Amino acid sequence: MDMETAKLILHGQEHEFPVTVGTEGEEGIDIRKLRATTGAVTLDPGFGNTGSCESGITFINGEEGILRYRGYSIEELTEKSSFLEVAHLLIQGELPTREQLDHFRHRLTYHSLLHEDMKKFFEGFPPSAHPMSVLSTIVASLSAYYPENDDPTDIDLNIVRLLAKIKTIAAFAYKKSIGQPYVYPRNNLTYTGDFLHMMFAVPSEDYEIDPLVEETLDKLLILHADHEQNCSTSTVRMVGSSGASLFAAISAGVSALSGPLHGGANQAVINMLERIRADGGNYRKYLNMAKDRSSGFRLMGFGHRVYKNFDPRARVIKASADQVLARLGVDDPLLDIAKELERAALEDEYFVSRKLYPNVDFYSGILYRAMGIPTNMFTVMFAMGRLPGWIAQWKEMHNDPNTRIYRPRQIYVGARARPYVPIDQRS
Repeated sequence: MDMETAKLILHGQEHEFPVTVGTEGEEGIDIRKLRATTGAVTLDPGFGNTGSCESGITFINGEEGILRYRGYSIEELTEKSSFLEVAHLLIQGELPTREQLDHFRHRLTYHSLLHEDMKKFFEGFPPSAHPMSVLSTIVASLSAYYPENDDPTDIDLNIVRLLAKIKTIAAFAYKKSIGQPYVYPRNNLTYTGDFLHMMFAVPSEDYEIDPLVEETLDKLLILHADHEQNCSTSTVRMVGSSGASLFAAISAGVSALSGPLHGGANQAVINMLERIRADGGNYRKYLNMAKDRSSGFRLMGFGHRVYKNFDPRARVIKASADQVLARLGVDDPLLDIAKELERAALEDEYFVSRKLYPNVDFYSGILYRAMGIPTNMFTVMFAMGRLPGWIAQWKEMHNDPNTRIYRPRQIYVGARARPYVPIDQRS
């Protein structure tokens, strides 16, 4: 293969396909005409080697541990920007000016209330309903209140509505699950501060927002804002490619994120820590089990499918984790086990040589627990952070004139053509 074409020899015939090179040097073989030219398709279970689109939103280099949004490093963005600035960057393509940010913040504040009729939807769920089920359903129902068309002004307004209301929906879902009255959004609070207030405030009692918790939550949302073509993002694009509404596509993304192998990873970390605690807190026993493939035990929160180095998001949030845990002084045996497990794994040659470092899910689960956010809300927090990325990906797909409805192919391995057997002749 040279830099211009790739050659494929199939059944003795040679075929050439163009090579696309991205701005960071990534190479992709353009096989859009593969089936028409050769009659064959590629087989790539899980699409791990398939580029489904060209995108200018997020760049990842897993070998070097690099993550950038629109060209800006995740390290700089978490240090110098707010979540709303990053949301603007992802959706609009550029960091906002002060005037643009003030306008963006004002619009999100103005649209943060839910239609009062929507409270009936929450009342229809049983208390045991998982908040992610509630979130997905309520997001989908927004299309009934805010019909969509292809007018750019209406699309922009619905994007703002979705960003503004998701924190209200998330907080209401939590209040519903614990049987407390809903707390309405306040105009004088920041985006993350308002969410914390709606989550933890109760009527007739003062709730004081801890600035460090607010700042840390803002960073966590930034770290989760986008991550290229993962399962939920690809779901948003796939549903959107059919012409489905923004609300329908995002609701589908929420559903995809609810899976334990995707958005539930930080919850799995807490479940693992609880298992270790129930077994006497012997974390070294579980470190040894993780080294033994026959044990069936997997050390959750370590290593990453994309990053073959240290997860850059984990590097950012580890400093905040140390600071928050020290500041809050939380007395929690699970957090103690987590710190010991982290220390031991980072000193163990088995994990170090395989680059199985703690990832963002390990630290985010610990931080959410320290903040008092219950385990069943962890994936909801992930969805709140990921929303700007989903919107940006949907918008990019929607505005691309080359977008086609997603239609993967398959290799059929079932029964060959056979005659129909009447029911009384079947054995």
